[in-house]
Amino acid sequence: MVLPGVLVALGLVACVLAFRPQHPRLADALGALDVATAPSAAPAVGLDRLGAWWVRMRGVAADGTRSRQLALTGRSLTRHYAHKLVGLGVGFAVPIVVGAALWFAAGVVPTVPLLASVAGAALGFLWPDLRLRGADRTIADDAGEALLTYFDLVTLERLANRSAIQSLHAAAELSDTPVFRWIRRVLDRARLEQRAPYGDLKALARRLDLPALADLADVMRLDESGASLATTLRARVRELRDAHLTQAKVAATQLSERMTLWMVLPSLVLGLFFLVPPLLTLAAAG
Repeated sequence: MVLPGVLVALGLVACVLAFRPQHPRLADALGALDVATAPSAAPAVGLDRLGAWWVRMRGVAADGTRSRQLALTGRSLTRHYAHKLVGLGVGFAVPIVVGAALWFAAGVVPTVPLLASVAGAALGFLWPDLRLRGADRTIADDAGEALLTYFDLVTLERLANRSAIQSLHAAAELSDTPVFRWIRRVLDRARLEQRAPYGDLKALARRLDLPALADLADVMRLDESGASLATTLRARVRELRDAHLTQAKVAATQLSERMTLWMVLPSLVLGLFFLVPPLLTLAAAG
């Protein structure tokens, strides 16, 4: 009787602490004022309203790694927290519903629905973060492929006798992947402010951890000095593709080495089948 009461009391305290408004940290508030790479504010609709309410009430701000991952997947922070809250609700409700169904259908009184609900709520709240962390390598590979494609498109636009800035804009309009959308947003902001976009592209490269984008900005800046960009761009794209191919080969080699263990285990088990009977015979004789 004591344990359920303690769990209920702890749940009430946790609910009060979770839904109490908090003030954001100074660093997060200052980071939100950085308009150089901040996403454009859009009214929250649908499920995003739930996440926006939680972010506003808790003063939540994404850290560096999670902010980069969300940006590269095209998912907003409010949508991410909406998924977390939906997972929390589903994880908490499912064990209770199952326990109530067992009670009404079979007359069985379950003894652990509350503990299962707490565990399910915690798992549901953390599941979007776990999925985002598990897909980090895939997200980085997709972003690298998209950026290499952008390099190729910029090179083709430059070969069509467009200027450097025109090539950047025209290439960014040809896809709607997250990387292209971020580049397009930065270029549009620089055009509205009537300034060269190279500094903004380098800031975006630092935020998304895409050093190749900063290299592209440096190469395109050479257009101001009258340098020939097509040859330089093609050489840089070739280098980046060779580096990307090398990384893919290294990852494939590591995956093959990890699979070697699972290939050896059946042989070890088969060897044990032949070794165990003689060892048991020797042990019995001794």
